[in-house]
Amino acid sequence: MPDGVTIGRAAAFANITIKTVRHYHKLGLVDEPARDRSGYRRYVSADLLRLVQVRTLAAAGVPLADIGLLLDSDAASFAAALVDVERHLTERIVELTARRDMLHRLSSGDRTLLPDRATAMLEGMPTLGFTPYDVRTARESFVLAKALVPEGFDDFLADIEHALQDPRFVELTRRTAQVADWEPDDPRVAELATDLAEHYLANPAQLRIVTGLQARTEAATRYRLVAHHREQRESAAARLTALLEARLRAAGIHVPRADPH
Repeated sequence: MPDGVTIGRAAAFANITIKTVRHYHKLGLVDEPARDRSGYRRYVSADLLRLVQVRTLAAAGVPLADIGLLLDSDAASFAAALVDVERHLTERIVELTARRDMLHRLSSGDRTLLPDRATAMLEGMPTLGFTPYDVRTARESFVLAKALVPEGFDDFLADIEHALQDPRFVELTRRTAQVADWEPDDPRVAELATDLAEHYLANPAQLRIVTGLQARTEAATRYRLVAHHREQRESAAARLTALLEARLRAAGIHVPRADPH
């Protein structure tokens, strides 16, 4: 019986595939044994040991490009390299744990991954008389605001938190949500625009909810994506927003206009 075993047996003993063995050969991690008289490569105990060592280090997270030098180094260098590998693995564990936590939040229904304070506000909106549709719209607006104007999002949330403690603001916001069912020429649209403008002008802290989401770049585009979310052209909601913005501009408040492009 010839000395050594075939590549198939060697792969099985090392708990890897033949393709992996050949890949190790290609990378120079394991020398290819000589062929016997029948033309087969025979793997002896030293080859199997090397295969197991490479496979073990690879499974432990050591990059394949580093394994050769690591196995050929002295004991001190080997130990120091393993410390570095452990550090990288720890960083990877932290990253994977964060991803797992994100998946848990997604599986629990939080598909927007908003901060806890935003989620708490949304959960409290029904107690103020807001409908599930209103809450869904607010959630989508929060997501857009966080994505498009991240530098102003925390202040935006703080302003809304304080505003929701004002019964007049809550009343006007609920009326605004009802506009979706109105016709564009409904006289209530203009009345509501006037009421909103007067309220905001009388309450500068709440006015920031309208004016605060102005990014440093592409300000008009980003503002309008958030402020005009879910609006349809020629709708009552679009007319309400246009009238409100016009009244605020007339009072000297800067509100971005549509991009000329």
